[in-house]
Amino acid sequence: MNTVPSLPAISTELLQTLRSLDASTLANAIETFHLRLRNEGFTGDSIHCRFPELPHLLGYAVTVKIRGSAPPTTAAPFPDRSDWLDYLLTVPAPRVVVIQDVATRIGFGSLLGAVHMNILRALGCVGAITNGSARDLPAGRALGFQLFTGSISVSHAYVHVIEFGAPVLIDGLAVNSGDLLHGDQHGVQNIPLAIAPEIPAAARRLQTLEHELIALCQSPGFSLAKLRLALASEPR
Repeated sequence: MNTVPSLPAISTELLQTLRSLDASTLANAIETFHLRLRNEGFTGDSIHCRFPELPHLLGYAVTVKIRGSAPPTTAAPFPDRSDWLDYLLTVPAPRVVVIQDVATRIGFGSLLGAVHMNILRALGCVGAITNGSARDLPAGRALGFQLFTGSISVSHAYVHVIEFGAPVLIDGLAVNSGDLLHGDQHGVQNIPLAIAPEIPAAARRLQTLEHELIALCQSPGFSLAKLRLALASEPR
């Protein structure tokens, strides 16, 4: 288990502002700081937002690894651990549980069902992200507990926690505990903490440029020459 690094203080107001941004605008804003390659920092198309009608997900990652597709090799059942929940509380709220399923049949059994979603919600978690599965989706929706999963499952099978606090990999996105994550119907991405306070202003600048460009495209005076001039002024 890794310890959570000391995190910079981010105000509730800033967290709410970041949460309000749609994923595409947020990604565009992060690109302007040139901190990472444009093909890094977000999940691919294997992770699906199960409740796109719910508010955007925003929270600090709590990393967990599970297995569960095969039974134990002894007669004893896998232990039902709760020590990872103690660790969860060392990460600041709002929390997002990030679960890497490393079973031979990923997603065959689910840790995320009605009971665990209620436990996690009671412990300050706003949602969960996994390359594996979830079940009891109506319970999650009613709870307002956002889910990003690779699949949906009927059963918990033999799911058990094998590690927590270590780095995980979810559909190409490397996640460490304490990372600030955002998600909506487009996917999940990491918000670099170092630039978090500067992102809203960058997003507003980009939104202004986009609105002007869209207005031009919809105006009766639209021309290709005007379009080229407008595109030349956009940041790269």
